[in-house]
Amino acid sequence: MNIQLKTQDGSVTKPLAGRVSLVTGSTSGIGLGIARALAAAGSAVVLNGLGIAAEIARTRDQISADCGVKVGYSAADMTRPEAIAEMIAATIGEHGRLDVLVNNAGIQYVAPLDQFPIEKWDAILSINLSSAFHTMRLALPAMRQNKFGRIINIASAHGLVASPFKAAYVAAKHGIVGLTKVAALETAEEGITCNAICPGYVYTPLVEAQIDGQARAHGISREKVIRDVLLAQQPNKRFATVEELGALTVFLASEAAASITGIALPVDGGWTAH
Repeated sequence: MNIQLKTQDGSVTKPLAGRVSLVTGSTSGIGLGIARALAAAGSAVVLNGLGIAAEIARTRDQISADCGVKVGYSAADMTRPEAIAEMIAATIGEHGRLDVLVNNAGIQYVAPLDQFPIEKWDAILSINLSSAFHTMRLALPAMRQNKFGRIINIASAHGLVASPFKAAYVAAKHGIVGLTKVAALETAEEGITCNAICPGYVYTPLVEAQIDGQARAHGISREKVIRDVLLAQQPNKRFATVEELGALTVFLASEAAASITGIALPVDGGWTAH
């Protein structure tokens, strides 16, 4: 992904040159796609998430080589407020600023409401919602000091509508949308924006595994799984891509989106238009 702009004199600039971005849950999937897009737009990036150390190191080196920016990594456990505080402090300490915060870390569990394990409820609320509260409260002072900030929360179509058996996930994502609006109102005059992106199904390696698993379990074709099972609620019958979400994140992080704040933007193929 090569995100750049041409100035009037024909020279090429990158819209996020000189910025510093932190993306939680960014060692794979949507978060990694967003991190790559921010780096391609010129921002230094700090990754966060789980994974094998050697693979994370290779990812950092590849992004840095491809985009010509500094790429860091924090292994902060997003269930621990003290670890989150250390991650934010280390990012600001190394770079002197934090311009773009993307809250993407999340987990899922599916069960009927009256059978939902309490420990799963607590874990999902902690990672999917409370971690964003902690990163935001800790990042805001640096953003206020620099009179610039972009907070982009990766919510979900489930932040706008519900589905059965996803009590904790739906509650957390609705909470993220509400938290986004509060932050937007509190920072509206300070050069800081806060928005939520609400994807439907996004094509990632985890979704690919789900397609194969469903096809085997039900004895149906991949195409039928995609169209009639996974994308049953999406009128356009196609997955969003991590590249699409990355490009949207770059736009929301740029100067061009200075007047966009407090929104929950669906990227769901028409799912929430029902």
